[in-house]
Amino acid sequence: MIKILFVCHGNICRSTMCESVMTHLVNQQSLSDQIKVQSAATHNDEIGNSPHYGTVNKLKQMNIPLIPHRAIRMTKSDYENYGYLIGMDTANIRNMIKIAGGDPAGKIYKLLTFAGSSRDIADPWYTGNFDETYSDVLEGCQALLEHLKQMGNA
Repeated sequence: MIKILFVCHGNICRSTMCESVMTHLVNQQSLSDQIKVQSAATHNDEIGNSPHYGTVNKLKQMNIPLIPHRAIRMTKSDYENYGYLIGMDTANIRNMIKIAGGDPAGKIYKLLTFAGSSRDIADPWYTGNFDETYSDVLEGCQALLEHLKQMGNA
């Protein structure tokens, strides 16, 4: 079983969008028995809150089911429990490594790395641009899924 944890600052915009998009892609390809997806935050700001209305609206517009979710914080034990810990931007990666106490197994990645890019996924909490975020999330999730299939993991 491949376990993926998507991580952003507050776990209400980007990482929850990734959780829903990736779950949708996995279900479309009948891989839900092989890949499990979750999301978490690097900070406590939004713990317990539901996904941002911008994320909810964008997913609804794209006909992608919203995964029921309340924001949670990444923990040190998540590093052992997940095969892939995927951050949205450079600051997330720094914080994830801090929370995990390092990355000795090389499990922490920035999402767009799988699409051959070092770009950050802009935080729509600040930009207000959920369309751009969705486009980047979709690109990254599709590339991650393709990577898993090429590695023979899915």
